[in-house]
Amino acid sequence: MTLRSSLFKTASLLAVFLSGCVSTPSQNTQPSISPQPKPSIAPTPIPSPVAPRYTERSWQQVPNWQQDQLVNGWNAWLKGCAKPRTNWVKLCSEAKSVAIDTASIRQFLEKNLTPYQLTNPDGNETGLITGYYEPIYPGSLTRTAQANQPVYAPPKDMITVALDDIYPELKGKRLRGRIVGNKLVAYPDRGDIVAKGLDAPVLAWLQDPMDVQFLQIQGSGRVQLADGKQLRLGYADQNGRPYKPVGRWLVEQSILPASEVSMQSIKAWAKANPHRVDELLNSNPSYVFFRTLPESNEGPIGSLGVPLTAGYSIAIDPNTVPLGSLAFIATTRPDNDGGIHRLVAAQDTGGAIRGTVRADFFWGTGDAAGELAGKMKQDGKLWLLWPKGTQLPSN
Repeated sequence: MTLRSSLFKTASLLAVFLSGCVSTPSQNTQPSISPQPKPSIAPTPIPSPVAPRYTERSWQQVPNWQQDQLVNGWNAWLKGCAKPRTNWVKLCSEAKSVAIDTASIRQFLEKNLTPYQLTNPDGNETGLITGYYEPIYPGSLTRTAQANQPVYAPPKDMITVALDDIYPELKGKRLRGRIVGNKLVAYPDRGDIVAKGLDAPVLAWLQDPMDVQFLQIQGSGRVQLADGKQLRLGYADQNGRPYKPVGRWLVEQSILPASEVSMQSIKAWAKANPHRVDELLNSNPSYVFFRTLPESNEGPIGSLGVPLTAGYSIAIDPNTVPLGSLAFIATTRPDNDGGIHRLVAAQDTGGAIRGTVRADFFWGTGDAAGELAGKMKQDGKLWLLWPKGTQLPSN
């Protein structure tokens, strides 16, 4: 049997398994000779109506729309026109002739787009806005006494199976594993990877396991080398295990209340409890692999494949806000220094970014950006700005 046919058989069995299990009555139960009472008939519950995901609004109903200078958000979005998605090809082409000033941009947007306010299934128009950034960590290209925490490229033995090749209803679902004997088994979790190592290239070595964890959470970063140069790293793949925030473990262990969980508080706890760091980190089975990126002064590369712009790129759930779209965000800063009401570009995704009114706000590169990103857990609202005459994204 070839590896390809073995994989196909294994994937088929796994897809069937993932499609759901149904309990069946025991075949060994003896039939009863006593008449059974008729079951009472309970009224069928009426499901609560699900709120529409998109609600059309006028431009006047978008808060601070007239006050936003628009230029920075527009320029961020234009970067994505290097790789325009289907619904944006025509507008990207026409946008090239628009003058880069607030009045011209506003006129173009109001003429060609319609604002749709996003609403959660429960009818709530407010959701969670978090922040992320591109960290810079000290490290080395070779292992040293100080730098001994590996940052891996994708492993050579990891295999990815697209389950929707067999079951269309599993669109977007992928299984990652490796061949053991003649079976495809789930890829190891974080604990096994750290304990046993991997057959994978090591791109760099960092000094602290917490740095590796937060590099994986952010999805990109830079390694500061001793000679003054920086190595840029970007997301390449993941081990297929579900992502569980390490902060949740601290809450579950009654170490921190949920209201106090932030990147800063997690790092402070880890520094004070070095003997429990692996216990903390192993609570998240997910493990991210990286690739090297060309040197550049621009932001890291997002899921759209273009550089992110500090303060004007967001990560979203692409099931609600398609990559490459324009959006408008209304939220507050985590340092209480005013509100954020501006045009933004949907150019990235994230494992924890799921839901309708949900976004991750990109703050930029370095410690100052990290200070804001690590503390950001704000309420916010979102509007999808969608091309007129184009069908809205399906549910």
